[in-house]
Order: sequence, then C-alpha cells, then structure tokens
Amino acid sequence: NEGDLDPAAVEKEKKFLTDQALESGTPIGVVEKMIEGRIRKWQEEVVLLKQPFVMNPDQTIEQLIAETAKETGSPVTVKAFVRFALGEGVEKKVDDFAAEVASMTGQG
Repeated sequence: NEGDLDPAAVEKEKKFLTDQALESGTPIGVVEKMIEGRIRKWQEEVVLLKQPFVMNPDQTIEQLIAETAKETGSPVTVKAFVRFALGEGVEKKVDDFAAEVASMTGQG
C-alpha cells in the first residue's frame, strides 16, 4: 500500500514532477495542486493493490481481493508477489545469416 512506499522514492518523484512543472512555467500555487494529483496517479501505478486487475482492468487488485473475500466468506490477503518486467529473462539470439549460409554451402 502507499504506506509501504520508500519515502525517498516518493520524494524523488515529487522533486522530478515539481522541477518539470516549474520548467514549463506553471505558477508555484498551481504546481502544488498538480503534484498532489500526479503523485496519486504515480502511486496507482506502483502500488500493487491500486493497480488494475489484468483480467478486468476496470477493477483494482484491492477491489478483487475484497470481492473474493466476500464471495468466499473468509479473509483474503496478499502474502507475497513476484514482479516481472516485459521481456525480462528473454535473450535474443544473435545470428549472422551470411555466415550461416556460407557454412551450409561450404564457402565458409
């Protein structure tokens, strides 16, 4: 949840967003309100319970857990999870097509 986020990461994101807004010429009073909304949006992206459920993007993980607990009549908690990045662990094989053809035809 939001309370588990590293305070240093939150501050880093706030500073980045603040600097970005000030560079664009946005007045300081507006920047503060804008940063609140952007930090909330950022938290929705990085906090597991606030993320959309893959099978139903209109529902958050938090809503799914509450719904499942209600349906089963017992509490449901997330004890652990694994994060995968797109393409993680996938190594692209580098081929030299010309060398492969040459070796097949005996020219290599």
